[in-house]
Amino acid sequence: MDARDRLVAKRAAESLGARLRRLRKERRLTQTELVERAGINQGFLSAIERDKSEPSRRTINALAVALSVPAAVIIGSGAEHDAPQPLETGELPLFGSIPAGKPSESQEQLEMFPVLRHLWASDRYCLKLSMDSMEPTLKPDDIVLVSYRPDVNPVHVQGRICACLVDGCPTLKRISVEDRSAGRLILLRGDNPAVPPIMVDPETDFSIQGVVVKLVARDL
Repeated sequence: MDARDRLVAKRAAESLGARLRRLRKERRLTQTELVERAGINQGFLSAIERDKSEPSRRTINALAVALSVPAAVIIGSGAEHDAPQPLETGELPLFGSIPAGKPSESQEQLEMFPVLRHLWASDRYCLKLSMDSMEPTLKPDDIVLVSYRPDVNPVHVQGRICACLVDGCPTLKRISVEDRSAGRLILLRGDNPAVPPIMVDPETDFSIQGVVVKLVARDL
């Protein structure tokens, strides 16, 4: 048995956790970096790598996107295993600013951006960030996937990062709703502590245009 055969045999005997850990280290990613890319809990990733937890198909797909490999490479079975395969993608419009209206009808898109097929939907678009208000969660030049949900009830998206228009100005903030004696107050908060929250009062022209679904690209 030559060296290549031994390597193939060794990888075939790997557990899913060991395979995931190897793929992560081959890409020189820490667990923290991988969970940020995949949008999962770090403790859960650690448990998967130690074969203490079994990931769902959805989690495997998220890890595959983050590692830029087919899902079958992580699973370790099928014709795709450890073999380069073209990823099934679909294209969505990419914007440099939150579109004021239906994305498919906006003239402001920069280009089309490919996302994995399971993330594609006709009411979604990609947004390239330019501000640092969501640091450290999201960084300038990150590309996020946004689900177009005009005028969704803020109560239904509390804690979510949303694409908003405030008096005509686009902003990306977490939604917070508080009931006070004077009435319901909507607060738009950034994850960057240096950025003050925006208070939305009845006189404010405010709308939620979309909800951020996923981080799809980040330069390292």
